[in-house]
Amino acid sequence: MGGRWAAVVAGTAAAMLLLSGCGGSAAGETAAESSLGFVAGDGSIVLLAPEERDASPVAAGPLLSGGELSTAEHRGAVVVLNVWASWCAPCRAESPDLQAVWEATQDGGVQFVGINTRDSEAAAQAFVVNYGLTYPHLLDPDGRTQLLFRDTLPPQAIPSTLVLDKQGRVAGRVLGAASQSQLLGLIEPLVAEPYDGPVPEPIVVQP
Repeated sequence: MGGRWAAVVAGTAAAMLLLSGCGGSAAGETAAESSLGFVAGDGSIVLLAPEERDASPVAAGPLLSGGELSTAEHRGAVVVLNVWASWCAPCRAESPDLQAVWEATQDGGVQFVGINTRDSEAAAQAFVVNYGLTYPHLLDPDGRTQLLFRDTLPPQAIPSTLVLDKQGRVAGRVLGAASQSQLLGLIEPLVAEPYDGPVPEPIVVQP
C-alpha cells in the first residue's frame, strides 16, 4: 500500500498485537468537557470478530467543508469515525496521529470521517486548519450523530474512534485519544478482510 503505509507501520507490530494504550484522565477534563457531561476515555480498545459485529447506523449530514456525506456511500471501504471537539485537549493531542494514519491508508481502501460534536463551526474550522486535517468532518452540534451508535459500541467519551468494516458493521472502538499504532491495529485486519463489491474513492478536503 505504498511507502507511507510502511513507514507508519514500522516498529508497531507489538503494539498492534496488544491493542492496548492509555487515554486521558477524567481529572484533567476542562470546564467545557465537564459541563457537557463527557470525560476523557480510558484508552480501552475493542476489536470484534466478524460474527460479533452489528450493522452500523448511517451517519449522515452536512460537512464542515460544505456539502453532505453519508457513511452508507462508503460501503466497501474501512471507515474510521473520530468523534472530537475543538475544546477537547485529548482531541488536540491525537490529531497529528489521525492525520498521519489517514495519509498512509487513504489509498488502501480506508476513509476517515470526523464527527465534530457540541462545538461551533468557527471553532471547528480553526481546529481543522490549525492541525491540517484533510479528511471530511460531519457537523454534529447537538450530539445526535454520536448517539446513533449507542446500541453498538457507543463512543461515549470525547474523543472516541469507531471503525466500520467493509460490510458497514461496527468492528472496533478506541475510547480516548488514539495513537498511530492503535489505529493501525484496528484498521489493518479490516483492510485484509475480503469484499466482493467496488471500493469507493476516498474523500479528501482542503482544511
